[in-house]
Amino acid sequence: MISTGQTRSGNFTVTPRREGDVLVLYVSGDLDVLTAPTLSTHLDVALTDAPAVVIVDITAVTFLSSAGIGLLVETHRLTERGGISLRVVADGAATSRPLRMMRIDEVIDLYPTTAEARAGRRS
Repeated sequence: MISTGQTRSGNFTVTPRREGDVLVLYVSGDLDVLTAPTLSTHLDVALTDAPAVVIVDITAVTFLSSAGIGLLVETHRLTERGGISLRVVADGAATSRPLRMMRIDEVIDLYPTTAEARAGRRS
């Protein structure tokens, strides 16, 4: 596995790792209106390289605002057009609960673990 760098904004961190045609972005901290642009930049770079699969692991996100959710929905729209599979890893009250309450899980593929997202198997 190759680490391609890390960006911090306050206690917000995005750590990308590329493994073949799969790019995983590990996100931690608060994903809100102030930090969503940092994740957006990483996603823009990821989509430029056109990997087959982009996994956004937000299990370490402590707060997910509508700005973060909107960014995931917009990214899904862009990846769908480009034939890239977007998979979001979310588990727990701070991440999967708001996504499920807003029925985002009906639009974006949600997975409880990165391993399941890599395999493309939802539980």
